Amino acid sequence: MTASTDVDAHVAVVGGGPAGLTAAMYTTRLGLDTVLIDRGGGRAAMMQETHNVIGVTEDVSGMDFLGTALEQVKEYGTAHVRDTITAVERTDDGRFALAGNDVDVVADRVVLSTGFADGRPDPPAPRTGRGLHYCLHCDAYTFVDAPVYVMGTGNSAAFVAMIMLNFTDDVDLLLDGDRPTWDESVGEQLRAHPVDVLEPEVSEVTNDEAGWLESMTFADGTTREYRGGFAMYGSDYNTDLAEQLGCDLTDDGTIAVDDHGNTSEDGVYAVGDVTPGHNQIPIAMSQGAKAGIDIYYDLRTFPMSLDEIEARGGIDVDDAPGLSPSLREQARAHPSNVSRRGAGDD
Repeated sequence: MTASTDVDAHVAVVGGGPAGLTAAMYTTRLGLDTVLIDRGGGRAAMMQETHNVIGVTEDVSGMDFLGTALEQVKEYGTAHVRDTITAVERTDDGRFALAGNDVDVVADRVVLSTGFADGRPDPPAPRTGRGLHYCLHCDAYTFVDAPVYVMGTGNSAAFVAMIMLNFTDDVDLLLDGDRPTWDESVGEQLRAHPVDVLEPEVSEVTNDEAGWLESMTFADGTTREYRGGFAMYGSDYNTDLAEQLGCDLTDDGTIAVDDHGNTSEDGVYAVGDVTPGHNQIPIAMSQGAKAGIDIYYDLRTFPMSLDEIEARGGIDVDDAPGLSPSLREQARAHPSNVSRRGAGDD
């Protein structure tokens, strides 16, 4: 779509990560006109390799993973807009008006898949994905029997350092010149584990020719070799749109949702990393799928209630199928349907 495009849809999905893409796939394949608006990038796009996703090999980068998924949903008929949504409000008729830099969208339902940004250590620091990681559940496996660091000062950093002892006996916790802020009981627990706590600032990072981390040098002149490690500096959740709509947030700053992604505001869903729980691609995809199905149950044309049928003056076979002409045409042209029907069977 080009700039200054106005879109009217059943469903507007904001955010093109695994959760948003999956929600868009489900709503589109179930016959709801869906527009996906994303600004590009995001946490999944930074992945050098894809872990923990059955059927996806680890040589697939995050960009490749997302690119393939986007092409899939577009082939089903999802409209895609590369833009940033800056404002959203409920209209007088109960729909939603979304405004971006170049596009205005009106939709019956909104799915927020806006994610979060990881807190980063100040430079010098390793390159993200080549020595600097944020997901323990994704990447701990790659550090079996290897020297690893955890960088941070709070409870989460202390716990991740202790957890990494399940994978290696060589764990350093780097304070990078700051004072620890973890609870006294956590500090006592940490000191009982074989984790080295290093106080000096990191002054230099050494990488190999391919850009992978080799070692860090500290302000006291010491150098330590690492295969990589984890930065634990918290998360900045992208909840601006949810707050504009009046959605409840949790104590940790995520959007409060039920098991199907419903927020406290009718018609507004949230999925993926902006909601509570583990930040994992399979979990995000599951959330997107459940939200998509829930929206479909709410918006599908059939079955109609008897009151609806009476108000319409009855229905007949000409009223079916209950999907828009554009989605009907897209579905008939999809390779899976053409192969079943035969290219010449109209």
